[in-house]
Amino acid sequence: MLRLNILAAAFLGALPAEWQDWRADASSWARHNLVRLLGVVLLALLLIELLKAATRRLGRFSHSQQLPHGLRAQQLRTLATVIDSVGIAVIIFLALMQALPMFGIDMKPLLASAGIAGLAIGFGAQTLVKDVLNGFFILVENQYDIGDTVRLGPVKGTVEEMTLRRTVLRDADGSVHIVPNSEIKIVTNMTRDWTQVSLHVPVAYSEPSEKVIRVLREAAEELRNDAEFAPDIVSEPEVPGIERVGAGEVDYLLLVKTQPGAQYRVSRALRRKVKECFERNQIQVPGPTKIYVAASDRPGQEEIKQ
Repeated sequence: MLRLNILAAAFLGALPAEWQDWRADASSWARHNLVRLLGVVLLALLLIELLKAATRRLGRFSHSQQLPHGLRAQQLRTLATVIDSVGIAVIIFLALMQALPMFGIDMKPLLASAGIAGLAIGFGAQTLVKDVLNGFFILVENQYDIGDTVRLGPVKGTVEEMTLRRTVLRDADGSVHIVPNSEIKIVTNMTRDWTQVSLHVPVAYSEPSEKVIRVLREAAEELRNDAEFAPDIVSEPEVPGIERVGAGEVDYLLLVKTQPGAQYRVSRALRRKVKECFERNQIQVPGPTKIYVAASDRPGQEEIKQ
């Protein structure tokens, strides 16, 4: 053992002065920075693991049936993904900011270069950034979810897929519309909380208003009491009265609040029920006016019949 120590000392003594200086510098750096560097690395790893545990728990909670009111599974899953990716990036950045100066690396030029590169990338990816930011706020504010019927500008359909970058709609014809989130300015959600059937019913001038309003209410109540449609109607139907007086008819308005997405089937059933009640109560709807012109016995005169 003594012989080995002597040989090692002789070998180190034979090394050039530069190597010995490097060894001394490394030993000094290790004494001053090694513990600090290990602390930064361990703290970063611990924070990443805590963040991942929190996002995993949030993801599991999104699959439960005990979500608070107004909170949806898709919203929670997307938030968990965003928090995980952004949080890890921030932790790594802060760890590098603490670790690199220990190796004698000046961070100021690197930060300046990163700022210039960020500006260049930002100009080239403005649309992508807008897509992601708008998609994030759509999910956070719970503007719509998969399965909702929405109108996004000129496009209307059922939401089949939504990500931070785009929303996929399928319209009534089966066509698929892919809408970038940055293009979404106005959102009309037709399946949020409740929807309403607004039925305009034209009736002939000769029918008394009180009778028409009574029959319309009867038709709506019959539909509401129907076991097939009762779960779809959420409140008592309303007949505000005369909505418009036209050239050949009087329009009455019938309002029925329904469950989200049920307005179409309720609207069709309500029209059928109104027709049946009108026939039963002999209420006339306006039809085309026919004018017959017959020849008269007197020259230059004609007989007009309506």
